[in-house]
Amino acid sequence: MAYAARDNRPADKAARYAEVEAEILAVLDGEPDRVARMATVSSMLADAFPAFFWTGFYVVDPARETELVVGPYQGTLGCLRIPFGRGVCGAAAAERRTQVVEDVHAFPGHIACDSRSASEIVVPVLDPSGALIAVLDVDATEKAAFDAVDAEWLERLMAKVFG
Repeated sequence: MAYAARDNRPADKAARYAEVEAEILAVLDGEPDRVARMATVSSMLADAFPAFFWTGFYVVDPARETELVVGPYQGTLGCLRIPFGRGVCGAAAAERRTQVVEDVHAFPGHIACDSRSASEIVVPVLDPSGALIAVLDVDATEKAAFDAVDAEWLERLMAKVFG
């Protein structure tokens, strides 16, 4: 099924997520390396959803446990480091809660890694023990590009791939 940005109805979006989730899980079957898993997820999500302008991971830095460092991603240059609590990614890391932001320019403390970004969703990524290992960050150039459907499916995917 081809996914067009204009087909943003919840049922269409959910169907596309179901399809890409199955594809991602099939490709990753048997792959234990976390970086390879992140790189594959970033690539396949970016390819599946044309509205995704920047798709990738910020990983908890083991040397600075309250800071994220850029990990595998698809898109323009990302921020290199983000402290917990700062910006949308930092909020998701600190709160361990998915952040859906309709207008990033209205988000207090937003970090503008690329000024073309207009909306964002950030999903905490937990390992099997429940420890935060990263956040999945997806940006779009249009406002209000993400909703509860994106949150549900991306949270589900992160739990299956890393949990």
